[in-house]
Amino acid sequence: MEEITQDKVIELEEKAVEARQLLITTLLSAGSGHSAGPLGMADIFTAFYFYILNHKPNDPEWEERDRLILSNGHICPIRYVSMAQAGYFPVDELKTLRKLGTRLQGHPHRTALPGVETTSGPLGEGLSQAIGIALAGKMDKKNYQVYCIASDGEHQEGNTWEAAMLAPKYKLDNLTLIIDRNNIQIDGNTEDVMPLESLRLKYESFNWNVLEIDGNNIRGFVDAINTARSVRERPTCIIAHTIPGKGVDFMENDFTWHGKPPNDKEAKEALAELRTLQGKIKSEHE
Repeated sequence: MEEITQDKVIELEEKAVEARQLLITTLLSAGSGHSAGPLGMADIFTAFYFYILNHKPNDPEWEERDRLILSNGHICPIRYVSMAQAGYFPVDELKTLRKLGTRLQGHPHRTALPGVETTSGPLGEGLSQAIGIALAGKMDKKNYQVYCIASDGEHQEGNTWEAAMLAPKYKLDNLTLIIDRNNIQIDGNTEDVMPLESLRLKYESFNWNVLEIDGNNIRGFVDAINTARSVRERPTCIIAHTIPGKGVDFMENDFTWHGKPPNDKEAKEALAELRTLQGKIKSEHE
């Protein structure tokens, strides 16, 4: 993957704000769902679907595609938004989120929506699934990359650490784990519920290559992916520090927005703030 240009960075930043706007209207329509995590991960999902992934939205089962595994399935609304923007399904279908009979379930279901690689719901399983897929790729001599997105909170699950031990054993340099380090979970701050630090030292002790970045900086994230691709015989863990609720001031860094959607008044306020943010992006780069 080539070094990203400034024009592309601006394009992706604008696309990420559009994704946040779509996310708010989608959650409002659903009347349920998660706000903070999806808003915080909009930049990373935008970078994946519009720059990083080798994929074909019109052929979701293309054998050579990169695999994107979402372990913390509750943030799937932002994945759905990015997929709709990329052309996997019509944007209007986002209005069906969490509705009876929808393909856009509250946690992603592999057989319900083409382009979703795994079913996720119970936390802590995604890294194991990603390792299996990466190992299969190695055995089949495939060139696809496997990316796994996981939350920081699910690192309180023991099976995550069992998986973390396994990946370096098989030298899975086709595997990159991205940890959404937003420091919140449904009951509060992660370090109050069950301290996780130092995540970096933990993964390094298991022989992972570890990078630590600002997860809301698209250029920095793309650069980290490029670095991960250059590493041989070790998996890479990218600890992406994100702001939960990013772009909506009254949601930012507030754990109470982990698992609830905005109401009409809150959605209007959020959309107005995001429109202002959208206008700032171009002016800041001029």
